[in-house]
Amino acid sequence: MTLENRVAVITGAAGRLGSVVTRDLAAQGARLALLGRSAEHLESLKDELNLPESRLLIRTVDLLDPVEAESAAEAVTAKFGKIDILLHLVGGWIGGKSLTEAPAEDVAAMLDQHLWTTFHGVQAFLPKMVKNGWGRLVVISSPIASRPTARSGPYAIGKAAQEALMLTLSQELRGSGVTANLLLVKTIDARHERDAHPTAENASWTTPEELSAAILYLLSEQAGVVSGARIPMYNGY
Repeated sequence: MTLENRVAVITGAAGRLGSVVTRDLAAQGARLALLGRSAEHLESLKDELNLPESRLLIRTVDLLDPVEAESAAEAVTAKFGKIDILLHLVGGWIGGKSLTEAPAEDVAAMLDQHLWTTFHGVQAFLPKMVKNGWGRLVVISSPIASRPTARSGPYAIGKAAQEALMLTLSQELRGSGVTANLLLVKTIDARHERDAHPTAENASWTTPEELSAAILYLLSEQAGVVSGARIPMYNGY
């Protein structure tokens, strides 16, 4: 498999998952637009990748601002001429209180983090993929979106809204050459604790490398028939 000449936009690129995915896509020859909130973290990732300027764009962006999202999409198109892939890897969790105790601000924060960043990213970047007749959109979600646990209300609400957006998109994109898929994880095991110190609790955790491998498949030509999938990656169903 190769992603040579494919243009991939990665949000949350400098995070623990984003940095692994970014390195893997770089190794496959993709041209990369790396988006995030921290200029310092993006610059550090840029130095680590050591890619030629022709293959790399970094940009700080607040995806809660639709104007910033659209400006970032225009910057990517201006540099690379097209957009093929959007990997939305922005994450975050708020919970620990029952819904009768949780402040409305917690729910609003999770809707911002999961629904609105995805919504603005989709509106800014997706039309450019549809125009090309080829594209891949991948988002990380959680089984909690459809099977909430106690005291996870704000997070479950945010993720459920994000999944509804993605599954709606998968229907609207039929026949366009663009796919929209979800990878479901419980915990991203960035420190590889599951393998180093296995327990009953961490048996369902997923490493960034495992997620990256699944993402690479969803970006392939062979995965063009996969859209609207909610793929469990936590040793369960």
